[in-house]
Amino acid sequence: MTDYESYVSPGKEFSLRGFVGRVDFASKAIGYGKGAMVFHMLRNLLGEHMFYKALKELIGEKAFQDTSWEDIKRVLERTSGRNLEWFFEQWVNRKGVISIAIRDSRVVFSKGVNTVTFDIVQTGQPYRFHLPVKIHLDNGDVTELLTIEKQRETFEIPVQGNPTEIIFDGNYDFMRALTEQEYAPVISRLLGDQKRLLVVPEKESEKYDDLVSVFKREGFVIKEEGDLKDEDIMSSSLLVMGFESPVLKRLFGSFQRPQPGFSIIVRENPLNTRKVVAIVHGDSKQEVDLVSSKIHHYGKYSFLRFKEGRNIEKRTDESKQGIQVRLYEPVTIIQPQKLTNLKDIMDTIENTPIIYIGERHSNYEDHKVQLEVIMSLYRSGRTFAIGMEMFQKPFQNVLEEYISGTIDEKEFLKNTEYFKKWKFDYNLYREIVEFAKAKNIPIIALNIRSEIIGKVSKGGLDALNEDERKEIPEDMDMADKDYRERLKEIFKQHKNSEIKTFEYFYQSQILWDETMAHSISEFLKAYPDYQIVVLAGVGHVVYASGIPKRTYRLNKKDYVTLVPDSVSIDDTVGTFVLFPTPLEPPPSRKLGVFLTEIDNRVKIKEITPGSIAETIGLRKGDILLSLDEWVIQDIADVRIFMVGKKEGETIKIKILRKRFLFGDKELELTATL
Repeated sequence: MTDYESYVSPGKEFSLRGFVGRVDFASKAIGYGKGAMVFHMLRNLLGEHMFYKALKELIGEKAFQDTSWEDIKRVLERTSGRNLEWFFEQWVNRKGVISIAIRDSRVVFSKGVNTVTFDIVQTGQPYRFHLPVKIHLDNGDVTELLTIEKQRETFEIPVQGNPTEIIFDGNYDFMRALTEQEYAPVISRLLGDQKRLLVVPEKESEKYDDLVSVFKREGFVIKEEGDLKDEDIMSSSLLVMGFESPVLKRLFGSFQRPQPGFSIIVRENPLNTRKVVAIVHGDSKQEVDLVSSKIHHYGKYSFLRFKEGRNIEKRTDESKQGIQVRLYEPVTIIQPQKLTNLKDIMDTIENTPIIYIGERHSNYEDHKVQLEVIMSLYRSGRTFAIGMEMFQKPFQNVLEEYISGTIDEKEFLKNTEYFKKWKFDYNLYREIVEFAKAKNIPIIALNIRSEIIGKVSKGGLDALNEDERKEIPEDMDMADKDYRERLKEIFKQHKNSEIKTFEYFYQSQILWDETMAHSISEFLKAYPDYQIVVLAGVGHVVYASGIPKRTYRLNKKDYVTLVPDSVSIDDTVGTFVLFPTPLEPPPSRKLGVFLTEIDNRVKIKEITPGSIAETIGLRKGDILLSLDEWVIQDIADVRIFMVGKKEGETIKIKILRKRFLFGDKELELTATL
């Protein structure tokens, strides 16, 4: 079935009746693979005794003679007394295989018992077949054999117990298309793909000359490492030569070199999980040449190792057996009597090299937790830095100038472009930054430029120019399937955004995470005596998928994760789950105006009724020139000025007002906040 999935494309598909001999892998998968499954299905349909009785009669009647499908059908019908016209029509005369999906699976309590209900949906012209079903219960298993005939059918199975999972066709008893979860990354998927690229290394390419020739004859398109685009990776299966290839760093972050000899490893393509990436490596040209023509004979394997041309290791990666559908997830219980508090866990976490504290950006209580951890570490005499997602790497020098006292707060916020790049209320973070400044604790800008993330989210990594590519990490791990699925759910919730393609969104998120992971690792490498407290959005921290595992890949340093109660609670969501009491953030004083930028000036677009702006006489259309002595060049300047302003404070507002008859006039107004 894996061979059929791998080799038989629509253009190469034909009926079993049309098979006259093997000419390629596709014809082999149909004639030998599908043919063998037809006999397996006949045995299940007729029963083992009747099936073998009919075979004996067929052999006795047609020994040493050509035998047709009509002969087989006639003898089976005569022996069993059953009409098999429908079976041979759909399996011998019709091309293709069954393709099914499970829909609307659930457990309902009906007529006094738990009842498992689900729909079986066939794609394309429906087949008639028997579908084995196993239902796992908390007190045993229930098995059923369902007869399927229609495009969509609903089934209800009452059970005595609590159902946890359904497995459909766990023993592969009929010929069907495999689901993605069942389809292991194997060599046949590489060989059978319609779009295949052979990535030739810049160094030691002569070692693989013979292998290149073999696969070039098979129709592989040759690509130099430097010419490979992400669009190529997304649309093709790849054969990559050498474990030092930058292509592998772009996809998997790092790759462990196998034992001596010649090896081939097949992995799912992180940018398109219906494709694969195969990596070959040989210690010498001789090792490669001895194996070049043998690989095609090992299609069902995910890993092979040869020594002097002899296969000494082979393995097929595990995949799901049958179509598996979860019906129940255990309920997580928290015992309030055993709850602890932040102070009690500090002894546990304060010696850890990296402490990740996830946040919901606009929740002030999360930032107070972050500050409490930071202050506790300082009181304990720890030497540490604070890594912040909120600041971007090009502005690291501005952070250092502010922490050292070289520039004031307004210059700091303006020069880091805080309100343009991050935009969340600075009062949420102000106490953390001010504590770091007062205690001379380094703050590390972790994030990549938002312009780069935006560009990748709309056009993928291929959209970056040469200079922008210099800003991104060379190695990125895109192979975390669970993280990919969680990001896919997030993507579905933002259907109306400007980001239209999930693959580009996925690349942008990985780039975001990897940049922060590399920033952390680079700091700890430069300052090995330091710890680092990382402040980032909870999505970058939960399940350790975003930043923590990636940093660990780079430096192997221990870490803990503290996450707010904003996602499901299970034993992998974080080291500690926090339940801070909701808090109102410090008030941000506002003038009560809506602003727009026109011709490099900030213009009042609307006035909020009852606001300070209305009280002092500001009007729609006024141009803001300055607040006190702070020159207003853009909207961010207004937000910067208002940081830290208190109720009752008096400010001077200089404006330019257009007058119809008398020309523009500068005015200065006074406002009390």
